[in-house]
Amino acid sequence: MTTTSLAAEPALSARRRWTVLAVCALSLFLIGLDTTIVNVGLPVIGEGLGTGTRGLEWVVDSYTVVLAAFLIVSGALADRFGRRRVFRGGLVLFGAASLVCALAPSLEALVAARAVQGLGASMLSPVALAIVVSAMPDPRERAQAIGIWASVFGLSMAAGPVTGGALIAAFGWRSVFWINLPVVAAALVLVAVFVPESYGQRARRLDLPGQSLLTLTLGLLVGVLIEGPRIGWTAPAAVACYALIALATAAFVRVELRRDDPLMDLGLFRRPVFATAVLGAVAVFAALTTTLLLTTLYLQHARGWTPLAAGTATLPMALGATVCAPWAGSLVGRFGARRPLLLAGAFIAAGGVSLVGLGTGTSVLLLLTAYLLVGVGFGFANAPLTNTAVSGLPPSRAGVAGAVTSTARQVGAALGVALAGGLVAGVAPAGLAGAARPGWLLVAGCGLFLLLVARAAAPVRGAG
Repeated sequence: MTTTSLAAEPALSARRRWTVLAVCALSLFLIGLDTTIVNVGLPVIGEGLGTGTRGLEWVVDSYTVVLAAFLIVSGALADRFGRRRVFRGGLVLFGAASLVCALAPSLEALVAARAVQGLGASMLSPVALAIVVSAMPDPRERAQAIGIWASVFGLSMAAGPVTGGALIAAFGWRSVFWINLPVVAAALVLVAVFVPESYGQRARRLDLPGQSLLTLTLGLLVGVLIEGPRIGWTAPAAVACYALIALATAAFVRVELRRDDPLMDLGLFRRPVFATAVLGAVAVFAALTTTLLLTTLYLQHARGWTPLAAGTATLPMALGATVCAPWAGSLVGRFGARRPLLLAGAFIAAGGVSLVGLGTGTSVLLLLTAYLLVGVGFGFANAPLTNTAVSGLPPSRAGVAGAVTSTARQVGAALGVALAGGLVAGVAPAGLAGAARPGWLLVAGCGLFLLLVARAAAPVRGAG
């Protein structure tokens, strides 16, 4: 096990510390935005590149699967080789991939470039958080910064469809990728000027077998969910995929349990509180991406709305997430994670149930109300899930727990797109509302699952 001895780094001024937070939050906003900004443009992208729903699912999930698979190893690389160095490399890779996305002549080129985008994004999120934590040694100031961090991520995910709709209406679908370039350029300049270099106190060994098996497992799982409706769930190819997923999962567990410094500390899953929090993170993001994808296809195909109108319809979702994310952080500090998780579960479940009876003539007021409910639930969920995952852990394991939870969020996002897309792939516009009903039941079920997660989360002792 390799260790790194470092001299004490000089403390930054308060203004410099908060500038570092702002620069890192900018990158986080870009990552979250790119997870959802493409959703509202999927029908237009499909027309432009001549592909259907199944191909469009890969446009979204090639990004999220790669992002999920490489989040943890990127954090380890940054601790070893320098966080600012890896962060800047991630920005360059993300920007270059965005340029290729904007110029992509075919679906295959776009999917490949989105995967590279996901790799660049994986070098930004955990690394930027580590930079912020390193820059803010005071626990109270650090907690405040992490609360802002969580709020920015929630806002970026919810704001993606609105931003995408406006860009597509003004400049076409390729603009959702062009917009990344000036943001990346500004971030590179700001990082060079304001962000100091930092390293981990202990440089972890790279777990290449574990990384390969994790990537293989996630890719196969999402792939069979996307392609299953086309090839048939009992077809030989599908059965072979099930067997490979089982083998890859078993091999991953075996490898990780035998390594002194594993990619993923599986011992954390022996704690029921941690395991339920990770599953809760999967559920929340599956609910969010299911809602976004079904909403995009329903509004634009079944009701003939423009991308701008469809994106604007999700404004209540963005508003709910924006208002409730910081509120959730405050509730966690005062009462623990249980209360905000109960609220999150109840609101998400109510939003899903509201849309189960969706039809082509459903009132706009009901749609907006349902999207608001889901957004409020999403806003309440993130801070308590992170708190629940790391509660009771020593600092040496809290960072790993946070990284696993971040990976779980992206896995949930990928699964939500795959499951929702599988429901409506190949369905005629007139039948979209009916085909989507199991998806809304899935959203409601994810909310109900959060109520179980809330039961596992301990309230603050003495809270009323």
